[in-house]
Formats: sequence, structure tokens, C-alpha cells
Amino acid sequence: MEKEIRILIVDDHSVVRGGLRAFISSNPGMVVVGEGANGHDAVHLAASLHPDVILIDLVMPGMDGIEAIQHIIQKDPGARILVITSFGEDEKVFPAIKAGALGYLMKDASAHELLQAIRDVYRGESALDPSIARKLIREIHQPAHPANSSTSLTRREMEVLRLVAQGKTNIEIGKALSLSEWTVRSHVTSILSKLQLENRTQAALYALHSGLVDQAGPSAEE
Repeated sequence: MEKEIRILIVDDHSVVRGGLRAFISSNPGMVVVGEGANGHDAVHLAASLHPDVILIDLVMPGMDGIEAIQHIIQKDPGARILVITSFGEDEKVFPAIKAGALGYLMKDASAHELLQAIRDVYRGESALDPSIARKLIREIHQPAHPANSSTSLTRREMEVLRLVAQGKTNIEIGKALSLSEWTVRSHVTSILSKLQLENRTQAALYALHSGLVDQAGPSAEE
């Protein structure tokens, strides 16, 4: 039997929390372990409950979602956070991802999209709403300053980074490069450490924005 995904919900609207709780709890393999109404709740409950996935809104009283994400990641760099919000403005999207959120989903997403996003984030994968992905694509077309730290990556790590930037999962990368999922995960961890990034979403943006990977999406074959 697979381990249940333990989820923390943080949103200042009780109706939203109730709806998410009822929907998530009706799906086998997922359980809501806590709820919060603001950023302070998010930081406290993340530390005390150690949930597998944190669903968090951005605009909340007291401490907003972006500040909460920063505090949570500072205390637990491995925290897996999925933003679920009504706000898709650049000034919300980019700071949230920079702070360490793995996923960003709009509240009008379908039930299937929400469940898939939770599973993706639980596995450490990126989960971006299509409209948000388009914003990020526009962002990476802005002029960038190449980073010297990329030169420390091995050839294999560059191959893995190329596929991460194409949105491939660890399993898909493993199949493309004939590697085990565990080996791919190790390469991703090394890449994040060398580039001083929080998660694979940031790694993908870094690779594209820095010109390390062809934005047209090359294959893994050399």
C-alpha cells in the first residue's frame, strides 16, 4: 500500500479551505493533516506537522504567502509547496517561485489538474498552471547574465538539466538517458547544489534564462 500524501492547507477563506479539504479527503492516498488561515499559521504548522505537500494562498492577512514560503524553506529546504491562488500577476508569480515554491496553480484549475499538481509536487516535480508557464517563458526571453557556476556541471548533469528544462520527470529523464530514477534524482540534487538553487522549477528557469539549454527543446541525444 502506497504512503498517503499528507497535506497542509493554508488559505484565509474558510470556504476555500473547506472545499479543498472535502475534495482532497475524498481521494484515496491523500489526507489533510492541518489547516491555517495566514502565513504565520503556515510557518508554525509546517514546522510542527511536517506535511508532504503544503497548499498555500499568496494574499493573506498578517504574513502573506510569499513571506511564509521564504520562512518555511529557510527552516526546511526540502519543503514541497504548491501555490493555489487567484493572482497570476508577475509580481506574485516570480517572487513565489524564487522563494522556493515547486508549483503554482490558479484557483480555477480543474479537479484533475489540482490532484496531478499535488502528486507532481509530492514527487519533487514542477507543477505550473499553463498561464503561469507562459509568463515564465516570456521571462526567460529577457536578456540574461550567464552564470559562471554552470561550468562546474558535468556533461551528464548538463544532459539532465537539459531535460529538466523541458519539463521531464525523473522517470522520463531516466528512460531518455538509460539511468535509474535514483541516479537521476542524485544528479538533480547535485545540480541544485552547484547552482545554488532551491528546486527543479528554478533550475529549469535558470537553464533557459542563462542560455545553457536551447529554448527550442533539444533532445538528450548528442
